[in-house]
Amino acid sequence: MTKRILTCAVTGGAPVTGRNPNVPVTPKEIAESAIAAAKAGAAVVHLHARDPETKRGSMRVDLFEEIVGRIRDNGVDVIINLSTGDGAMFAPSKDDPGVAGPGSNMRRAEERVAHVVKLKPEICSLDFNTMWFRDRAFVNSPAMITEMAQYIYEAGTTPELEIFDTGDLHLAADLIAKGVIRTPAFYQIVLGVSFGASASPETMMYMRDLLPKGMQWAAFGIAQHEYPMLAQAMLLGGHARVGFEDNLYIAKGELAKSNAQLVEKGVGIMRSLGFEPATPKEAREILGLPAK
Repeated sequence: MTKRILTCAVTGGAPVTGRNPNVPVTPKEIAESAIAAAKAGAAVVHLHARDPETKRGSMRVDLFEEIVGRIRDNGVDVIINLSTGDGAMFAPSKDDPGVAGPGSNMRRAEERVAHVVKLKPEICSLDFNTMWFRDRAFVNSPAMITEMAQYIYEAGTTPELEIFDTGDLHLAADLIAKGVIRTPAFYQIVLGVSFGASASPETMMYMRDLLPKGMQWAAFGIAQHEYPMLAQAMLLGGHARVGFEDNLYIAKGELAKSNAQLVEKGVGIMRSLGFEPATPKEAREILGLPAK
């Protein structure tokens, strides 16, 4: 069977209160959920940290350090992919739109990648989008991306380029041409986020066709689009992602019990289409990561 990489996005940074009580929050819960997802067939685990008290997304390096340490100490073979998405939100103040209001958390590049510099994961996300999330703008300027990329490469980490719309692909191409982003690059196409690219076969195919030749890519859909877009990515030659960050349900109206359950369903769909989930070793070979 053809091997494809399955990533599990273990926990995002969005509020979880009242949504699904099974979403992991503490470093121990996140690490244990990541380990279970790896054993279920995920070659990569994409990780955010959450404040154990507020349950909201956190940029604290000590929380990431505990999560990564617990996974590494367990001995499970899995590729760790740390998020660098926090620190890019800007909410214009009602009285003065030029001033940051409640909900803003804009940070310098070195703050957004401090945990990557210290922990040196094999992969980390690098967002290319500037777009609206409800009433807040998610801002990633070319200068910010350039500086973050420099820190990431110096840490020996491979950036996963997060693509939310076609303009992000053009920005990525520009930074590749300037030597900021090294090739071959690994793209992650995000579909179904409000005000971003829609989750449809046509959109995925169009965005795939805009990629430079010879690049590895993955795609995923948000919420009810998670598994249809997984199947579509398989058919179009890409890799895929599932997990609580993107979707809280295992079926319509039925909350998922764990990330492992979401991974198991994804693996089942992959196999039904004639694909086999790559092992972490095989995923490293596919992505050109150093062998372990």
